[in-house]
Amino acid sequence: MSDSDVYDVVIVGAGIAGAIVAHELGKAGKKVLILEGGPKVPPDRSGYMETFYKANAKTPESPYPPATQAAVPATADNPLGLPDPAAENTPRYTVLQVDAWRKKTQSYFDYTEQEAGLTGTSLNAKFAFASSYERVGGGTTWHWLGTCLRLFPEDFQLKTLYDQGVDWPGGADFYYDLVPFYEKANRVIGVSGDKPSLEQVYQQYNVEPTGQYGAEYDFAMPGIVPSLQDDLYSKSLGAMSYDGNPVYVTPTPQGRNSVPHQNRRQCAGNTNCIPICPIQAKYDATVTLADAQQTGNVDIRYQHVASNIQLAADDSVCGIDYLVYDQPNGIATGSGTVQAKAYVLAAHAIETPKLLLMSNKNPGFECGVANKHDQVGRHLMDHIMYLGWGLAKDPMYPYRGPLATSGIESLRDGEFRRERSAYRVEIGNEGWQWAANDPGTTLADFVFGQNNSQLNGNSVNEQGQPLRWNSSAQPFSKLFGAELVQTLNQVYTRQMRLGYLIEQLPDPDNRVQLSADLKDNLGLPRPLVTYRLGSDYERKSFVSAKKLTTELFNKVGATEYTKAPGDPVFYKTDGGPEVTSTSFQYTDDDGTTHNFKFYGAGHIVGTYRMGTSPENSVLNSRQQSWDHSNLYMVGSGVFPTIATGNPTLTIAALALQAAENIKQDLV
Repeated sequence: MSDSDVYDVVIVGAGIAGAIVAHELGKAGKKVLILEGGPKVPPDRSGYMETFYKANAKTPESPYPPATQAAVPATADNPLGLPDPAAENTPRYTVLQVDAWRKKTQSYFDYTEQEAGLTGTSLNAKFAFASSYERVGGGTTWHWLGTCLRLFPEDFQLKTLYDQGVDWPGGADFYYDLVPFYEKANRVIGVSGDKPSLEQVYQQYNVEPTGQYGAEYDFAMPGIVPSLQDDLYSKSLGAMSYDGNPVYVTPTPQGRNSVPHQNRRQCAGNTNCIPICPIQAKYDATVTLADAQQTGNVDIRYQHVASNIQLAADDSVCGIDYLVYDQPNGIATGSGTVQAKAYVLAAHAIETPKLLLMSNKNPGFECGVANKHDQVGRHLMDHIMYLGWGLAKDPMYPYRGPLATSGIESLRDGEFRRERSAYRVEIGNEGWQWAANDPGTTLADFVFGQNNSQLNGNSVNEQGQPLRWNSSAQPFSKLFGAELVQTLNQVYTRQMRLGYLIEQLPDPDNRVQLSADLKDNLGLPRPLVTYRLGSDYERKSFVSAKKLTTELFNKVGATEYTKAPGDPVFYKTDGGPEVTSTSFQYTDDDGTTHNFKFYGAGHIVGTYRMGTSPENSVLNSRQQSWDHSNLYMVGSGVFPTIATGNPTLTIAALALQAAENIKQDLV
């Protein structure tokens, strides 16, 4: 391979969207080159597994390069031992850096300054962004959960129906145009699911269950077996309703094998799907990358970091510059430019706008490629998560099986969306691992006589229920031997967790820009991120989620242990930003002030969205740049709104749709 090779399409990024576009174009006989900034896909995942096993913090990115777990000796200034992003060639944001944002040397993201005099309820408060991503071959599907939900027609017309946010271009028509690609995405990923249970949800949301839609609609294999916790909710909810909607449990369609499929094993019940499936029963984009290469028309260059987009006199893209490195975090060993008829950016919702903004030396586009109307990098969104947790009366045996096998999808739409965000409810199978850093927290409590889990004391929760799991236990006990084992077994086997994926409205001031002074090891700017919860629309849903959690736990007879954080604190360190971490306050209509901690779902969307005009978007409905006719963008950044379902199936469907558009344009 050389830069003189002639390609039909150059793609930046080897995640699921880039892999799908490459595969579809390769099958059509188009010559495709993928530039991937991260390292090559390994022949097996044993090295990643070893890194994961040795990592103290089992975070989503813990198995993957560049190293993030205790990469340097811990010090008072760097207690987590996080590496300096300035010394890495492809640094990316990590979960551990969410709490290290005050140290610019520890965080990949730079942050804009906070205005003075804010309170915990201020809508102008800026937060540390709470979700991470990968820069390796296969992209963030290395650590995704596997949830494969469709969006609903209502999600595509939020402005028309509820006067909130924006519509997707074409509204409900766009959704129905996407249906065939959703079906194809099911087959590409290999989705397991239960068709009858999903039809119940789709009928509730006015999705026609028969005719052309019904004939096409199916899953690649049967659904994953529900957990005992799923069954408990299903049997206990009865005719429950909430905010005018029925409340019932639906098995979750997911990209993991319930039977052997695509030459991969069926799910063996490991509960570390995030960060890594040890047997690749869960789909990741390396599957599609391999299929793309098997066409004989797709080349991949790893450790090639796109650094600039060149434009011709007619504003079409005429080349992409890159830097190449041989050794992890070694110096750049070369550079070059690749050319093609068409170009596709598929580098996720942080790296794609960063590349566009770095490409600021083209006449007429001094603010960046595809950015004539200052839309690139804006409308950064995530599903902001509320977590609730408790103990069941009887053992549920969590910490086995996929991290989630069912959820409550019946609350994803309704007239309430005029006033507050919708959400889906994920039923977690991993005990209190996410909610309270278990099993370690509870173990430490009973060994050292602490009470961080609230299980080793005699306090009560907000409903007045005693929080001692065992009335005979002494407060702040120190246990050992058989008594310790018995205690932990009785606790761990009954842990339950609910997670609420709360939709966030698009906000033009939530954005990715370029840091003025922070760079990576290749000399490229690191992102400057501004992130806030800029309306009460999302915050009202935290109150709703808190109320519903209590009702659900009461229905199943569980004792709730959900713990509210302390008051938000605004920090400032020398030379650092003044932002809060991930907690805020909200005063409801009754005058009650609630403290909430939000979590990132890992669903980073927006920043180069589709729209109806160049003034309100970066792309048209074909995922084609308004400013450059041969430039396309795919991935989660194209979403105008985050909607109410995990995004990966929609990312895949949109990538398949974009591939068809590109093939048409290349004829």
